[in-house]
Amino acid sequence: MIDKVIPYGRQNITQEDINVVIAAIQSDYLTQGPKILEFEKAFAEYVGSTFAVAVSNGTAALHLCALALDVKEGDKVITTPITFAASANCVRYCGGEVVFADIDPDSYLLDINKVRVLLEASPKGTYKGIIPVDFAGRAVDLEAYRKLADQYGLWIIEDACHAPGGFFSDSTEEAQNCGNSNFADLAIFSFHPVKHIACGEGGMITTNDEILYKKLLALRTHGITKNEDDYTNSVDFANAIATESTIYPAWYMEMQTLGFNYRLTDFQAALGLSQLQRAAEGIEKRRKIATTYEKTFKGKSFIKGQSGIVEGHAYHLYVIEVDDRLGLYNYLRGNKIFAQIHYIPCHLMPYYKQFGWKEGDMPNAETYYRNCLSLPMYPTLTVEEQKFVIDKIEEYYKK
Repeated sequence: MIDKVIPYGRQNITQEDINVVIAAIQSDYLTQGPKILEFEKAFAEYVGSTFAVAVSNGTAALHLCALALDVKEGDKVITTPITFAASANCVRYCGGEVVFADIDPDSYLLDINKVRVLLEASPKGTYKGIIPVDFAGRAVDLEAYRKLADQYGLWIIEDACHAPGGFFSDSTEEAQNCGNSNFADLAIFSFHPVKHIACGEGGMITTNDEILYKKLLALRTHGITKNEDDYTNSVDFANAIATESTIYPAWYMEMQTLGFNYRLTDFQAALGLSQLQRAAEGIEKRRKIATTYEKTFKGKSFIKGQSGIVEGHAYHLYVIEVDDRLGLYNYLRGNKIFAQIHYIPCHLMPYYKQFGWKEGDMPNAETYYRNCLSLPMYPTLTVEEQKFVIDKIEEYYKK
């Protein structure tokens, strides 16, 4: 008998993590210090991108991506209804219009065929971009999306919050890491406690586009630049006196666009760096847990569907679809197993229903929502705890 709460996700903070955070707090910098760039470089290397920009959270990352890509009022952007609301909200922050396309009922990912139907039904130029989501840790085939996007002149933001360490195989059978930006213009990650890498809060944007990278750096910090090559005011103005000097004073900076304070702190970056060292180990443990779930539930009559074992899956979540989801959910909670629902379809949130979205618009997403349940999935979940979860699920359906 296990007499403690088993959540669907949990952070793993080691003594080494604690030590590096203490060291960062005791250093000269709590924010805007060297740990930020160190974390950015290490993360870019981890996913295989050229650039990385650390930010305060995943939602900030999405917002900055939309701003960097110049999303404006009336721009139409396609995304999935099965995601956390931030994937869609970033478009609304900029005044754009969110257009949902249904999911593939087997993969739970945004269905590229549904997206193609939307694009083919309207004149070119109607849509500006696509935000596919690596839901639960399963990598979207971004090579296929890139080909489709190029036909219609669209940009791509990959929401890879669930999938650091995930990958898909391209047409040449080469592994393409989530967030490497070989096919997406920008990719984003979250460092929320239940994610693979925990910073408390935090996010990262990756890209291979230097122009977008520089825009992100400015937008992250109030739209301010301290790069002399970018200054537009004169040296005389900067010095506040007429002078023959060609040197800008050390204090000088320019706000050149309307930005935000979306910075990550140094102690969060230090924690992220420490967690990154164990990322590969964490992925392997998640895949082992997923394999146990898969083998146990495969072919069971009460299982209507499940995540399955997929090469490159990062397993942020392990999702099953079941009969009587509410009954099982309550039974598990009664046994201190806090499974979760990911997600209520975005198009049926009251905010989005005001734009005309309604039940029946996304039948695959809505069917999925009626049955889905995310089981406990985190690297420190023990064999005993997982067996307890499985036993309680089977016990419920035997009754």
